[in-house]
Amino acid sequence: MRANRSRDTSPELQLRALLFEHGLRYRVSVRPISELRRTADIVFPRARVAVFVDGCFWHGCPDHYRPSTKNSEFWATKIDSNRLRDEDTNRALTEAGWTVIRCWEHEDPEVSAERVIDALDKSFS
Repeated sequence: MRANRSRDTSPELQLRALLFEHGLRYRVSVRPISELRRTADIVFPRARVAVFVDGCFWHGCPDHYRPSTKNSEFWATKIDSNRLRDEDTNRALTEAGWTVIRCWEHEDPEVSAERVIDALDKSFS
C-alpha cells in the first residue's frame, strides 16, 4: 500500500491546475482545523472551504466501487470505516463553519472546479 499516494494524485493535480488557471490560490494537504486529525486535499482558509478528492475504491464510490475478492472481510471493514470517517469529517467541519466539497476521482475536473468556484463565490457574498 506504500505505492498508493495520499496526495498529488492525478485527479487532484488536474483539479488544482484548473483552479490555478482561474487565478485561485489555495493550500495543499493541510488540516482545516488543526485539532482535528483530518487533512483536506485543497483548502481555502479565508473562505473556509475544504475540498476532498476521494478515490473510488478507498471511499466506496457508489458508481465504481467493486468489493475486493481477496481478503474481502478486511477490505469491507476498511472501506466502511473510511466512509464513517468521511461523514464525521464533514460533520465536524460543517459545525466549525467550513464548507466541505467532496469530489470523486472519476468526476470531470471542470465540473469539480465549478463546484469549488461556486462555493467560494457563496462564501464571499
